[in-house]
Amino acid sequence: MTLLLGRQAHRASGLLGAFAEAGVLEAADVHVARTLDRLSGAASDGDAELTMLAIALTVRAVRHGSVITDLATLAGTVTVDEVPLGPDGEPVVDVADLPWPEPRRWLGAVRSSPLVADGDAATTSRPLRLVGTTLALDRYWRHERRIVADLTTRAATDPSDVDEELLRAGLGRLFPGSPSAGPDLQRVAAAAAVLRSCTVIAGGPGTGKTTTVARILALLHEQAAAEGRPMRAALAAPTGKAAARLQEAVQEQAARLAADGAVEPAVADAVAATEAATLHRLLGWNPGNRSRFRHDRSNQLPHQVVVVDETSMVSLSMMARLLEAVRPSARLVLVGDPQQLASVEAGAVLGDVVGPAAERLRMRPAARTELEAVSGQVVDADEDDRPVCIGDGIVVLRHNHRFAGGIRDLAAAIQTGRADDVVDVLGRETHDVHWLPVDVAEEAVPAVRDLVVDQAAEVIEAATLGRAGDALAAMRGVQLLCAHRRGPYGVATWRREIERRLAETVPGFAWQGWFAGRPLLITENDRQLGLYNGDTGVVVDVAGDLRCAFERRGEVVHVSPSRLAAVETLYAMTIHKSQGSQFGEVIVVLPDETSPILTRELLYTAVTRAERGVTVVGTEAAVRAAVSRPVARASGLRDRLWDA
Repeated sequence: MTLLLGRQAHRASGLLGAFAEAGVLEAADVHVARTLDRLSGAASDGDAELTMLAIALTVRAVRHGSVITDLATLAGTVTVDEVPLGPDGEPVVDVADLPWPEPRRWLGAVRSSPLVADGDAATTSRPLRLVGTTLALDRYWRHERRIVADLTTRAATDPSDVDEELLRAGLGRLFPGSPSAGPDLQRVAAAAAVLRSCTVIAGGPGTGKTTTVARILALLHEQAAAEGRPMRAALAAPTGKAAARLQEAVQEQAARLAADGAVEPAVADAVAATEAATLHRLLGWNPGNRSRFRHDRSNQLPHQVVVVDETSMVSLSMMARLLEAVRPSARLVLVGDPQQLASVEAGAVLGDVVGPAAERLRMRPAARTELEAVSGQVVDADEDDRPVCIGDGIVVLRHNHRFAGGIRDLAAAIQTGRADDVVDVLGRETHDVHWLPVDVAEEAVPAVRDLVVDQAAEVIEAATLGRAGDALAAMRGVQLLCAHRRGPYGVATWRREIERRLAETVPGFAWQGWFAGRPLLITENDRQLGLYNGDTGVVVDVAGDLRCAFERRGEVVHVSPSRLAAVETLYAMTIHKSQGSQFGEVIVVLPDETSPILTRELLYTAVTRAERGVTVVGTEAAVRAAVSRPVARASGLRDRLWDA
């Protein structure tokens, strides 16, 4: 099938052929457009060809994470990741020189197609939807409409069962900060989560999102206990790794609350007992039907509160399924960092939902007044008197408790897209930020290799002596992060180089197989073992027997190597795989400035994995390209939510 589709793309004629030859369209894009055209039964003419091109480009947009395609501006915005070259090494054709249709005629042809429903109000069910000048697959248009309707309805309906005096007392115990230190936004977020049916808690790494989640659960359990009713809560995340980390963090916070006497033991126990699951597992994934779940609008979840962590990784389709499965009377709390890498599927839901509140909180006057009265904090927000209720429950945490100094300044400069400031911070060479402005494809960087090799040797020594805890701690000390998996900038290349150097410097080092000190990266979820894609561990010698050691809830657990079916040697990790993890120091290897995956979000995610120090390896051109290239995911969700 792959070969067949490939031949179809290369044999495509007319407009589809021209755009495929230039590398704009792939085989799958052409195949979908041709199939829909054939099934429509419409006569083949110039308008049909224009419509097929629009369909193929819309399918392409979804592959790139966008939900809509603006036909009026597309000719000036399309870029090609890999430009096909001719025998002379020159591009076969420039994208700007392609036969782009005249927008008015193009829109007219698409509008008259039997494959396209025209406008938001059209009730006809067709494969595509044209709204103004933007075209979308009907499935995604419907997802956006449902998300807007569900979020708006939920945000406009506040719970009626809140004991505000009890809430004030609980906030005072759980967030005992001094007022002179400035507004406590964690306290504000917790108050919002109790007062509102829909809350969004956004913020970067180390801003206290998970700490706040545990305290929200405690406050809600106190409210339920006062009424003599049980409260059922669910914790969820897009991936198994994120779900496991969320549950561990909440359990750790529950133990601290109990030890500090901030809550009754029964409340702490209830918080600690809250289970976390992947969104697929929570909704009841049916392996035989990827688009449907056991829990939906007709069979909603039984929980009174649902908390979703790492929401930035939730796709448009999954968010639509989640919202329809949460009962109207339940509270929904969405948690995440809009600045991090988004879902691998279409949509950037968290960023669209937070919208303008990312710059300054946006609340209606009544909502702001109530929140200040209950939380005892001054809420710095634009009082939005328009009928936009989604902002009432959005709180963005800004104070970072994890790192300061250069890392904080670097992350802030990347967030705001100030390339000059990013270069300035990197050039200062502070104790926690270092920059090697070289292209590793052209110039060797032995200092980076040797640092990782020294760490690997330390891991091997501890693992050989059976000190699993020390080996795991040494592994977390330094992590090499790459944008690519392969090529001169990729994980595979660095792994080979580090292994070669280890073979030269560490007596008896093994290249392959199981050996004491081998760092491990899990690549598939294994619920039976409690290991998830992205988890890391190390092989240790336990009384002459090799075991794989992993850390769980502060303790080391051992697994037989024979039980691990999907595992890689970890001397370097992709930035995508590192999302949700933290390391003492990170070394970030940037590709050259032409890499299509080099974006602001990628660099921000990499830098914020570090707790103590970060070293960026890449040219100034690569740094500037990353900072000036935010992930551009076109959708209508933000406008539908905030301009309703």
